[in-house]
Amino acid sequence: MTAARFADQLNEQIGNELAAHNQYLACAVHYETLTMPQMAALFYRQALEERGHAMMMVKYLLDTDMPVSIPGVEAPQGDFDGVVAPVELALAQEKRVTDQINALLRTAREEHDYASEQFMQWFIKEQVEEVATMGDLLAVVKRNVDDIDDIEDFVARELGDAGDDPTAPAEAGADA
Repeated sequence: MTAARFADQLNEQIGNELAAHNQYLACAVHYETLTMPQMAALFYRQALEERGHAMMMVKYLLDTDMPVSIPGVEAPQGDFDGVVAPVELALAQEKRVTDQINALLRTAREEHDYASEQFMQWFIKEQVEEVATMGDLLAVVKRNVDDIDDIEDFVARELGDAGDDPTAPAEAGADA
């Protein structure tokens, strides 16, 4: 049985994931205005991925007969200077989400909620990848701040669509 304390935190995390979705949308729009289609596409994909994470959490709560609450979220930051600031924000956001995911895992362990602990394992792996990706992207963007074409080439070459992860938890509404 899912621990109530874990379910409460997971409902909170749904809001965090939806806020991350909105923030990535704002970053994508910023890159669209700079006519950087590769960066915009990357951030649009990231936005969809964050929404997917929220929907995985919703499905888990539904599957374990726990109440689901979709929290409201604050408006994202939408104004950025240049090409570096959105990536810096994204890296800080991914580090914050990593801390949140680790706290969820810790709660599952403290509550002896083994199913929830297992559910969180995929998110732990995902956060390692997300922090590494944004860290690499930040290094490239800082190094090439005056050469947008090099940034765009790197994103197209190295960070193109990775495809679906067959080990990912199912998303609520994915079959709709």
